[in-house]
Amino acid sequence: MRATIHNPTQSPDAATLALAALGWILQGEDRAERFLALTGLDPDGLRARLGESALHMSVLEFLANHEPDLLRCAEALAVTPEELVIAGKELSR
Repeated sequence: MRATIHNPTQSPDAATLALAALGWILQGEDRAERFLALTGLDPDGLRARLGESALHMSVLEFLANHEPDLLRCAEALAVTPEELVIAGKELSR
């Protein structure tokens, strides 16, 4: 089941994919800690920004900047790595 996120400035598919990728990131303790450290967020800040396109972009940028995570996340979400990268580009428009 896919969640629907309404934000007229971004593609719902890209936002949904970013949130799914965030879920995957947070499943690994080391990966989650690295993501929080790189973004400067804490768990409360992360929760407060779940609907923001800036967070969605940072999730996909985080993956794009570390190919092993990009490949593992794509496999876990049953998408191609290219789809994750394209979603990040869509969100940056």
